[in-house]
Amino acid sequence: MKPETKEKLMGVSVATLATALFKRGLRNQVIQDVRPVARKGRNMVGPAFTLRYMPAREDRNTLAEFRNPQHPQRQAIEQCPAGHVLVMDSRKDPRAASAGDILITRLMVRGGAGVVTDGGFRDSIVIGELDIPAYHNRPSSPTNLTLHEAIDINVPIGCGDVAVFPGDIVVGDDDSVIIIPAHLADEVADEAHEMTAYEDFVVEQVKAGETIIGLYPRTRDEHLKTFEAWRKKNKR
Repeated sequence: MKPETKEKLMGVSVATLATALFKRGLRNQVIQDVRPVARKGRNMVGPAFTLRYMPAREDRNTLAEFRNPQHPQRQAIEQCPAGHVLVMDSRKDPRAASAGDILITRLMVRGGAGVVTDGGFRDSIVIGELDIPAYHNRPSSPTNLTLHEAIDINVPIGCGDVAVFPGDIVVGDDDSVIIIPAHLADEVADEAHEMTAYEDFVVEQVKAGETIIGLYPRTRDEHLKTFEAWRKKNKR
């Protein structure tokens, strides 16, 4: 991902990105039923590195598995490249945790840009206090071994009903998380950056008493002139 693309994505909302992707025919890119463990006031942006869970089978998933240095959950934490977002397919099942605070702390120390699961995290209060964006369905105390078996690293997955391919661009804000196909990242970032400038202008106009008719969406040419003057004044 280009540095300028990342910078633009840091300053736009998931809602704006969803609209830009919808214009390109992509309707199902926002991960469903996933929310911030704690709001960070800044965006999470990075390429996806994935972990897939499958249903656990009792003869394969005992606590002894955690002694295995090649256990896929542990290896995902150790292999996720700096600047990437670890995205976990936990089958939309938060009854058992996808990870806990120790693993997420390790991911943070290694430079991970964030972590997302469509399941739950244990020790979620502690995770929320870490300096790494984290998103889940809800807190979950049982270990992943009770219901989930970590089985694949960095393969295509489904997370919250969204297809996630390794290298796709993951963006999270204080509301939700969206997946941008890697080949669209530059153009979507450019468009969302422009959309955000106009939406910020619109908010000021509406607060000042302007009607939204003809302003949002812009269908009256007089608003373009006002917007350009606002943009020059605000260096946007």
